[in-house]
Formats: sequence, C-alpha cells, structure tokens
Amino acid sequence: MKQILQNLSNGETSLVDVPCPKNIKSNILITTKATVVSAGTERMLVNFGKSSYISKAKQQPDKVKMVRNKVKTDGLMPTIDAVRSKLDQPLPLGYCNAGVVLESNVVGFESGDRVVSNGNHAEVVRVPKNLCVKIPNNVDDESAAFTVLGAIGLQGIRLIQPTMGECFVVTGLGLIGLLCVQMLRANGCRVLGVDFDSNKCELARKFGAETVDLSNGEDPIIVAQSFSRGRGVDGVLITAATQSNEVMHQSAGMCRKRGRIVLVGVVGLNLRRDDFYKKEITFQVSSSYGPGRYDSFYEDEGNDYPVGYVRWTEQRNFEAVLDMMSSGVLDVKSVITHRYDIENAVEAYTLLDNPDALGIVLNYPNQNQEVLTKSKVELTNQISEIIKPNIPCVGFIGAGNYASRILIPAFKEAGALLDTLVTSSGISGVHHGNKNQFVTASTNVKDLWSNDSINTVSIVTRHDVHAQQVIDALNSGKNVFVEKPLALTLDELDEIDKSYHQANKSNTIRLMVGFNRRYAPHVVKMKKLLESHRSPKSIIMTVNAGAIPAEHWVQDTLIGGGRIVGEGCHFIDLMRHLVGHTIVDFTATMIGNVPGVETREDKASMTLSFEDGSFGTIHYLANGGSRFPKERIEVFCDNAVLQMDNYRVLTGFGWPGFKKMRLFKQNKGQQACAKAFVESIASGKECPIPYSEVMESSKVSIEIANLLRN
Repeated sequence: MKQILQNLSNGETSLVDVPCPKNIKSNILITTKATVVSAGTERMLVNFGKSSYISKAKQQPDKVKMVRNKVKTDGLMPTIDAVRSKLDQPLPLGYCNAGVVLESNVVGFESGDRVVSNGNHAEVVRVPKNLCVKIPNNVDDESAAFTVLGAIGLQGIRLIQPTMGECFVVTGLGLIGLLCVQMLRANGCRVLGVDFDSNKCELARKFGAETVDLSNGEDPIIVAQSFSRGRGVDGVLITAATQSNEVMHQSAGMCRKRGRIVLVGVVGLNLRRDDFYKKEITFQVSSSYGPGRYDSFYEDEGNDYPVGYVRWTEQRNFEAVLDMMSSGVLDVKSVITHRYDIENAVEAYTLLDNPDALGIVLNYPNQNQEVLTKSKVELTNQISEIIKPNIPCVGFIGAGNYASRILIPAFKEAGALLDTLVTSSGISGVHHGNKNQFVTASTNVKDLWSNDSINTVSIVTRHDVHAQQVIDALNSGKNVFVEKPLALTLDELDEIDKSYHQANKSNTIRLMVGFNRRYAPHVVKMKKLLESHRSPKSIIMTVNAGAIPAEHWVQDTLIGGGRIVGEGCHFIDLMRHLVGHTIVDFTATMIGNVPGVETREDKASMTLSFEDGSFGTIHYLANGGSRFPKERIEVFCDNAVLQMDNYRVLTGFGWPGFKKMRLFKQNKGQQACAKAFVESIASGKECPIPYSEVMESSKVSIEIANLLRN
C-alpha cells in the first residue's frame, strides 16, 4: 500500500510503498477513500523539515536545552548522533481520513462500515476505536474527510462558550477558520472574520460573516469596535498560523471587558500584560479535537469517559460535526479547491504555499484488498550469499529509536546478514530497512518463524511481548538476541526456560539478553583489573535514571514491567558480572509513600550479596538532575578504589599500575555486545553471556521488583 511520509531532516515529502499495518487491540483497520491535506499544520511540518539545523533549533528552544545537557553528560558525538537519528525518523502526514472498515476487533464497528478518523494519508490506516465515528448515509466521503478539522474548530468554540446573540471574531480564515465561522453562525452568533486573503474573506461572507480584509489596510480593532456596537466583541477565536505576537495584541484590543480569547492555531505568545490586566481577559489554548486527546487511557486503551461527566469527547465532537454536515448546517464543498489521486500526492504538497489553495482533497481509487493488505514489501537489497547455519542471517522485530540508531547498525557492522525487519506500522520498517539493506519489511512477525533462511532473531519490542516472542523464536529453532528485559514475571521465565531446553537439545541455540554494559571498554578494563583480586568486593552503583511520567507505558507493571525490571536488570547483571559469583541474597527499599510521589519504585536502593562474600548496592534514582552523570560505578577492593563515570572516564585510586582511562566519547558497549553474539554464531562457540547468568540476572530483577511492590 502507499503512504505519504515527511523527512524532518531535509523536508522531503515522498509517496512510499509500505506493508499494511497489523491490527492491534482496541484498534480498527480502515481502507481509505479520501483524506484532506491540512494546509496549516502540514505546511508547518514541511517548512520545519526544509529549514536549517540552526533554524530548527531556534524553533525549539526547549529541545536545545536538552541537547546541551546531553552534551555535558554523554559527550558531543553521541549527542549529535542522537539528534540526527531523531530527525531521520519518517513522519506520517495527515490526520483527516474517511474510509471503510477493513478489519475490526472492537464492539460498534464492523467490516464495511463507512467511518471518519484521524488516520494518515495512507491507503490503509490503523486507528484507535475512540478516534473513529460512522459516517451518515447522506454525507459523501470527501465532505466527511473534513470532520477532524471541524472538530478542532468545534473544541475551540466549546471553550469560548458562545451564547446566542453574542459577537465573535475569527482571526485566520483558513479551513478551520471558515468552518468555525459556520459553526458560530449556527450557534446564533454574529461573526467577524479577519484575514489577509480577499478570496477567503469572500467565502466567510458567503457563510454569513462580516469581514476585515487586512490586505486592504483595514484596522481590525477599529472595525471590531464598530461591529460590536462600541462594546468590544465577546470573544476572539484565533485560527491563524503565524509567528507574530501582534495577533494576540489585536485580539485583546478587540475584546470587551472580561472577553474570552481561545487559541486554536499557532501564533506568537509574547503577551503584553496590560492588554489582559485592564480588561481581565480570559485566555485559553485549545487542545486538538477535545477531551481524550493525548490521554492513553482514552485513546490507546479504548476507554470512554462517562457522558454524564464529560459530555463532549473528541469522538463525540466528530459525531457533532458529521451531524452538522448531514443537516446542511456545515458546508465543506465550498472550501474544496483541488483534488488529487494518491498517486499524485507529492504534487499536491507543492500547493501548500499557493494562496489560492484551500481545501486539498486526496482520493484513493485503488480498493483492491488483496493488494492493499499485503504484510510484506520487498526492498531493494538482496542477500547474495548462500545461507548456512554458521552465517548469522537475522530477522529484527522492532525499529524504534534504540534499534534503528544502535542495534541494527551494530549487527550489520558485525557481519550479520539482514533479512527481514518487522514493525507494527510498517513505516519505520521500510525506512530503516532500506537504510540498512534489509531484504524485506513486514508487519507480520510470523514471517520470521516460517523463513528458513533466518537463523537468528533480534527482539527490540515493547517489554510485555518479549517473553512470547522469545518462546516463538526458540520453538522455530532460531538463535535469539532480546533487549532487556527477558520477561516481566517469574512464570514467563519458567516458560522460556522450558522452551530453551526443548529447542537446545543439540546445544546449538543461543539465547542472549542485550546486557551491553558488560562490553563497555571501561567495564572490560575493570573486569581485567579485578581478576587478580580474589578478596570480596564492595560496589556502589549510582544510576541517575531520570524521571519518566507515571502514566508512561514503561511504568505500567503489566506492559513495561516497571523500571527495576525494565532497566534495573542492566545494573544487577553488571554487578553480577564484575563480582563473577552467584547472587545469594538481596534486600531492597524505596522512597516512602508520601503525598506528591506518584511513582516510588524508580527511586530505590538494592543491595546484593554474593557467594564469595562480596556485596554491592545499586542506587536507582529517578529524582536527580540531568546535569549529573547518569551512571557511576565505584569498586572498593584491597585498599584501592576504581571509579567509572558515565562510560567516559575510569579512575584508579591506589590501584597498582593503573591511574586513568579516558574516552573521547561515551561507549556503553552496544556494538561490542552485538559483535560478540554474532561471532559466536559464526564460530560455533557458546553464547558470550552464559544462559545461567542471563536467567539469574532476570530472575533477581523480577524478585526485587516484587519485593518492593509487596
């Protein structure tokens, strides 16, 4: 199937063949019939992509601060690599979609239903059920595709709380502005539209508004005073897109005392206090389509808000807009200026800077489901070598930031053959598949299990699916490299253990967790220095983990496992590695249950005891500052100390023959870890990290998390 993607690094807009997305819980697959190009939002994204790095930085000062902090802790080159990788991610464009349900696993939607959604410009889209609404029979697909834009405007109107007979200004007569004019008129309000474009002003007048044509030099404040009969307008709805601060100044000037201003668009917000102080003006920013937006409980999990308490959700706003279209109150046909088939979509984007272009509709003539629902796309690369058991031929599951930036290139550099890249949406699979010379991009993980050429699977997915994917890979006779954690529960570990021993009767299958810190140059040096010291060791690890919101999936014990299981296992394994002996006991404590502390488990201290008498304490703390090094290790042994700071500097205090080891840039051992795994397959050697240690570190991590929770 075809989809429109935007490259934020260079601003290139492209039409790409991608696999059909795989449907997931609480979602619907939709075959697209029509979409609308949002001139304001999408123009902003395209222009951002085309701008220089300096210009991008000026537009995102908060991101610049984060980059500066990262340079101080991680070094310049890793930071540059991270920024480039972030900008290299393909961005799907579009959020105004009308189509037909292809596949549904939720109540209320069936195959064949006509629906609108916030789906992208793609022939098939996957959308959460609470972002879909059925289309009335008398509303055509092209009109329905404007529903989401209408809902954006409607939410702004709900916030400004119009009453019959009030007068309002709509500043910015683009698509959303013109729809707002009509909806305010339907509320029994008088409307004054403001824009630089005479044609848009003419359309607004057609919809019943009076207008201010800024291209003729009209003063909106003076006109608004006359329009409001000298009282000042009741409110201003800003739907413009500009960096100028003047819009806010003018809006305040047009308002009566205690007037209301609601921002739907994007404008400069360097406010003048006197504008608002003297009149006690209320200012509010509208968030997209309505209540539920950006709430994973509502959108991702598919839970609705009780209508008695939240009358208008984003889904119910969609319904309201469609009802207005159905009754004839809302006319969108008049704002359509251009139509293109999806095959010519790139040409449509050349119109974004055309003042005559308003409503740009994309149509999708190809409705061949057999073609549209293909889960695989063949990429440009072909593996020329004959695949043998000792040649690592890898299928990857997942192409997120870590996989695409670190792990896939590491496997490639280590000499692995890259066959299939599986992702849920298919977009990142095609992008990073082409970039790293994979043969195939897929959205169906079963393509890996049935592919006899693939002898190795690398799993870099959400934590809650790791265990099952490891089991499926083992049952298919594949070597497995899985990012931490191996599993979220002890029961899952038991199931993995059974599958591993069943699959590994010939002792040829390798199962390894990406405990990369074992392979960091500083850790390798520490391990070598410690080998000659058999005395018990005392170790302190300080992990300045950084805060993650309580609602993030990583914090969810059922999905992410919590941060001790999800990330703390790294440090438990690292300590196990440095000591070189089995963990025999552990204790753990965490911050107290006091008001204001949403998550406690990520502010914890764990002490491990080892069979040789060594002990170590891991301080895993999410309440520190970003300027402090993320990881510090201190080893006390035989009247000497080793101190490692953030994988950049290792210092020996009183250590015979060693004083300091410094690296130009941070190195956490990811490349060396992947290389060791790949070479073990190629050479026929045992797995670099013994299976027993992988299971031990994973088991202790889960048990510590359970201890903290109970």
